[in-house]
Amino acid sequence: MAKRGYIFTDKVESGRGIWSSFLGALSFISLMVSVYLTFVNRGEAFVRYGVVALLCLIFSGVGLVLGLLARTEEDKFHLFAWLGIILNLLTLAGISFILYAGAYGL
Repeated sequence: MAKRGYIFTDKVESGRGIWSSFLGALSFISLMVSVYLTFVNRGEAFVRYGVVALLCLIFSGVGLVLGLLARTEEDKFHLFAWLGIILNLLTLAGISFILYAGAYGL
C-alpha cells in the first residue's frame, strides 16, 4: 500500500521573493529601531534617523517591486514573495503615518 498525500515537485522559491523578504525585514526592523530610539530621546529625532527612514523608503519600494515580480513567476513557490510584499507594505504604511503625523501634528 502506497502512502498518499506526498506531492513531488521541482518548484523552488523565487530568488526575487527571497530578496523582497530580506529587504522588507531589513527596512521594517530599521524603521522600528529608529522610531524606538526617537521615543527614547523624548521625540528628538536626529538627522541620522531621518536618513534611515529615507533608506527604508527606498529599500521597501525596491522590495515591493521585487515581491510583485516574484509573485507573477510561474512554477515557483510564493511564500517569500507574499512575505516580502506584506513587510514592504507595512514599512511604507509606517513611513506614511510618520510623515502624516509630522505634517498634521498628531
